[in-house]
Amino acid sequence: MTEWRNGIAKITLPTPFPVGDVNVFLVKGERLTLVDAGTNTEESWNSFVRQLNDLHLTPNDIEQIIITHHHPDHVGLLAYFPETLEVYGHPYNQRWLTITEQFIEENEAFFVRTLKEFGVADQFLALKGVFRKTTKFSCNRTLTGHLIEGDTPPGLSDWKVIETPGHASSHIGLFRESDGAYIGGDQLLPHISPNPLLEPPLPGEQDRPQPQLQLNASLKNLAQFPIQIVYPGHGDDITDAGALIEKRLSRQHERAMQVKEWLKSEEMTVYEVCQRLFPHLYERELVLTLSQTVAQIDYLLSLQEITMINKEFPYRYKAN
Repeated sequence: MTEWRNGIAKITLPTPFPVGDVNVFLVKGERLTLVDAGTNTEESWNSFVRQLNDLHLTPNDIEQIIITHHHPDHVGLLAYFPETLEVYGHPYNQRWLTITEQFIEENEAFFVRTLKEFGVADQFLALKGVFRKTTKFSCNRTLTGHLIEGDTPPGLSDWKVIETPGHASSHIGLFRESDGAYIGGDQLLPHISPNPLLEPPLPGEQDRPQPQLQLNASLKNLAQFPIQIVYPGHGDDITDAGALIEKRLSRQHERAMQVKEWLKSEEMTVYEVCQRLFPHLYERELVLTLSQTVAQIDYLLSLQEITMINKEFPYRYKAN
């Protein structure tokens, strides 16, 4: 039964993705605010409406929407709301919310180039079309306004924005200092570490983001806040944020050190490391496992623990 708790109501919606259900949150403030919006499917919308009814509300009662990041399971239901409803988020969301054919083609070109850089077998090049297929679960929307570090969102005077790039370049969270509540999107999840997903370069830049380094910095920054409870994008509420952050950072470091050990004995491409890290999963979930793998390579490079030993595709790495 959906219910209010400290002015927040969690609504859990189905998704078509391996991650499973997604959490969105209603927040009482000067405006009734929905934080994140589920996936663009009729099943998700019907579930959303039913759970609003439990709160004696309808979609028309929602006065604004804030999105933590641009992934389809967090923005898709924006397609069901009227264009007049105000929507706020980080400016980096926009290119993913109004997806053009040019952006799709740029994304696919980035994907193909990256697979060649990583040394991935040509048989997987057809996966470049995955992004195009997932756009049907998203939306076509223009942000009303932007939210960046330190902002107070309109209609939520008790809350502050924390920028938390890593899982997505567009990622933000909302912190309420009065009781330590944090609506965190996918930055910190109770049962799994969020995937530092690869993205094409940001507008005006040439190099791709390094999402693992961003995620680590975001987690370390978050640990400085007196958070009492995290309302995450997936799974149950988190009441031990500090300990979980330490666990996530430690586990990632251990995985990277394992990769370094392999690179002591042989030079490897990202794809070869991926096959060893995820022997039973990489073929089925290549994009996710490659993201996790290059995350360790980026991290080791940042610590100067490994070196890229050639300047032509595919890149190979060895331990120092």
